[in-house]
Amino acid sequence: MATEELDVDLAAREDLRKLGYAQEMSRSRGLLHILFMTLAIMAVPYGLAAPIATSLVGGGPVVMVWGWLLVSAFTQTLALSLAEICSKYPTSAGAYYWCFRLASPKYKVLLSWINGWLTMVGVWTIALSVTFGAAQLIVAGVGIYRPNWVATPWQTYVIFLGVTAVALVFCLFFNKYLPTIDILCACWTALGIVVILICLSVKAAAGRRPISFALGGFDAAASGWTPGWSFFIGLLPPAYTYSAIGMIASMAEEVHNPSRILPRAIAWSVPIGAIWGVVFLLPIVFTLPDVATLLSVPSGQPIGVMFTLAMGSNGGGFGLWFIVFDVGLFCAISISCAASRATWAFARDKAIPFHGHFSKISPHISDVPVNALFLSTTIQVLLGLIYLGSSTAFNAFVGVAVMCLGASYAMPVAISVANGRKDVRDAPFSLGRAGNVVNGIAVLWILFAIVLFSMPAVVPVTPVTMNYASVVFIGFAIISAVWYTINGRYHYSGPPVPCDMSSAQSPRSTPAPSKLD
Repeated sequence: MATEELDVDLAAREDLRKLGYAQEMSRSRGLLHILFMTLAIMAVPYGLAAPIATSLVGGGPVVMVWGWLLVSAFTQTLALSLAEICSKYPTSAGAYYWCFRLASPKYKVLLSWINGWLTMVGVWTIALSVTFGAAQLIVAGVGIYRPNWVATPWQTYVIFLGVTAVALVFCLFFNKYLPTIDILCACWTALGIVVILICLSVKAAAGRRPISFALGGFDAAASGWTPGWSFFIGLLPPAYTYSAIGMIASMAEEVHNPSRILPRAIAWSVPIGAIWGVVFLLPIVFTLPDVATLLSVPSGQPIGVMFTLAMGSNGGGFGLWFIVFDVGLFCAISISCAASRATWAFARDKAIPFHGHFSKISPHISDVPVNALFLSTTIQVLLGLIYLGSSTAFNAFVGVAVMCLGASYAMPVAISVANGRKDVRDAPFSLGRAGNVVNGIAVLWILFAIVLFSMPAVVPVTPVTMNYASVVFIGFAIISAVWYTINGRYHYSGPPVPCDMSSAQSPRSTPAPSKLD
């Protein structure tokens, strides 16, 4: 078994060299490890519970159940599309590398740059949304026993710093245990969903809802939007849950057989997640307390009150809250790890300021890009300050993450379709004749989602309820454009490709510092 694994790793090392990179990380993850990490990043109970207020505002049970199934179906087309491309180009560079390899020579550098920065903003804000959402869950948990306590913005921010510090410590000092932690997370999530199903079904202290309400109840009055658009606004939680499915590509250089394992993990994560989501949501909609009461919670996070009312006791509510919170904390660790790898990979290709510094692998802490991890964490801490000026900052973090990651995933898929899919015909994980249809649906869904999640959840809009996702999105776009003008167009030539080696260049590892490093 060890000999076979070694042979696979040697083959993966050679394949990575052909893609233009030198092996710098140790390959320690198999299919179960990487699948469970994908599910840990997805964190279905947390992803659906943390922004549940948006689903309630958008219409309630219809949005929660049928919206989840609808988004799951669309996301599966995206997962299959990414799996196909990833199987041919399994590198931690991910989507921006794929754009570079698939686009025409005239535009490949620019498209790769744009995609890389979309990816960076996406991974930073999705990690931020998880750690910040976990902080808000702590506030909700305290509210179970102290309902009159309303956390001030700065108190919530300090709690967020604590959650971020926990994730940072695990990523720094427990890196070799992270595959085991991902497995524990998957087991905890599956067991927790079953426990929530049993507890809510048996107790139902707030009453049992008829099937007509649980599967057909819809009230868009709280959003102020028209019913149809309100339904789509309520799709943010399921879209958020699936938004980081492509981030697992950043772990490609730590996987034993990435061209086979990564696409399978990406493709299978959505059906598994969809089933988990249905099992999690059904007992909630059948025992849902009064929606107006949930939406009037001062903290804006009703999950603690919802579980307490449904269980009929503080202890019961806290127990179910604890399950969801732990899933969120596991997710914060996994997603911070993946974000650091994505940051390191982009720095390795000289696309980030001071890239020579951020592309280094620590000689003291094995297989950890320490500088990239601290950069990713620092940006999250700074962006979290937005909450001090807007109570809807969490929706902004979620919205910009969905928009940026979605756009970064759609770009290589759209380029592949525009090329007649000729570049992926020999991909190990091939979609065959269904490819054009699957790719087309995936791209159209992302385009719609980008427009959708730049909208405010409620109207009329005030400075406090404004959705600042578009502001953050445009702000980073300006930073990216300015940096490209100052430095990128002179130093960024795109990721390495096989032709680099034909001209006697070695595969790229840590780049030499430039004048601006």
